[in-house]
Amino acid sequence: MAPTLSPSRFLDALKDEGVTIVEVGDWRDNNRNHMGPWGPVHGVMIHHTVTSGSAATVRMCRYGHASLPGPLCHGVITKDGRVHLVGYGRANHAGLGDDDVLRAVISEKAPPADNEANTDGNRHFYGFECENLGDGEDPWPKAQVEAIVRVITALCRAHKWTVRSALRHLDWQPGKIDPRGPGLDWSDIQERAAKRLGTKPPGTPLPQPQRPKVSVAKLATAARTDPGAKGTPVSYSGTRIVEAALVDAGLLEKPLLDGHFGSATVTAYAAWQRRCGYSGKAADGIPGKSSLTRLGDAHGFAVTT
Repeated sequence: MAPTLSPSRFLDALKDEGVTIVEVGDWRDNNRNHMGPWGPVHGVMIHHTVTSGSAATVRMCRYGHASLPGPLCHGVITKDGRVHLVGYGRANHAGLGDDDVLRAVISEKAPPADNEANTDGNRHFYGFECENLGDGEDPWPKAQVEAIVRVITALCRAHKWTVRSALRHLDWQPGKIDPRGPGLDWSDIQERAAKRLGTKPPGTPLPQPQRPKVSVAKLATAARTDPGAKGTPVSYSGTRIVEAALVDAGLLEKPLLDGHFGSATVTAYAAWQRRCGYSGKAADGIPGKSSLTRLGDAHGFAVTT
């Protein structure tokens, strides 16, 4: 736990670690502080952008897009290893995540598997988006990975944290898969950052989080019963995971991610079914195994009966 660094101290920490910096416009004053508190900070989170092209990626992360206003992070790490500073303060990068993971980061322990989205991460983490298509095939150049190592080291050194204070988006929020791809080995990044900090690497490899599981039968029951129920019952916890995937797919508004498989979620899921090629009664918004499996493969969860 720590107060946030001043913008100047943040910049100096990165430069002192040998990070190549590009200052983009009014990055020091570009933030979402009017939407909620910024700090205390507990760690640094790494993402991938699902984009290509450095200029377009930096522009998107600075200004945001139709469904999510910018800034979307504090720095953009492009494939050439440069770090483009686009904002400072509260940024729309982490979203809601698991309070158990936050407690693990604070105590600098390996994070447990994330299975809840109940805690504001935009308040508590520095965020860095990395230019990558996120398809599991787009490679991570050595210069980009080295920049990730140095960014993590810089902020951990500035706050006197260990590398356990660095985490991936997939460690924080159910359904997230970033960052991933050939050339990106998180355990190696942690070890290299720890070596730069002059501390011993973690004694055991960081666990690779298992994909959360969603029961198609329980989800279908929620889809049939929740719309007619009063209030916002969370009849099945897997609903949150599926709603998060629908938000990522651009089919559900983020404020509707509430664990209630109501009419809006049914409508969003029907749109997903149509995207999968179904029509008529096969696109009624009630999840089936085939469409749910395709959603899970695209957004990081497994499907059970």
